[in-house]
Amino acid sequence: MKEYRLDCLGEACPIPLMKTEKKMMDLQVGDMLIVMIDHSCAMKNVPEWARTQGHNVDIEEVDDGEWEIFIEKVK
Repeated sequence: MKEYRLDCLGEACPIPLMKTEKKMMDLQVGDMLIVMIDHSCAMKNVPEWARTQGHNVDIEEVDDGEWEIFIEKVK
């Protein structure tokens, strides 16, 4: 399992979602992508998309208005 970070701080929708989709294509099953965001729209859209794709998702608020979304590629 490898861990990758994707910095989307300061970017508004749909950019974080598009970057996340693109990066997930490069990952192997079992890899973890940590998406750093500070936009509430992306906070909703990115995890929702990942779950519909069947990936495991966990969210951690690291600061007021900043989150890290942990996406484990499962297929």
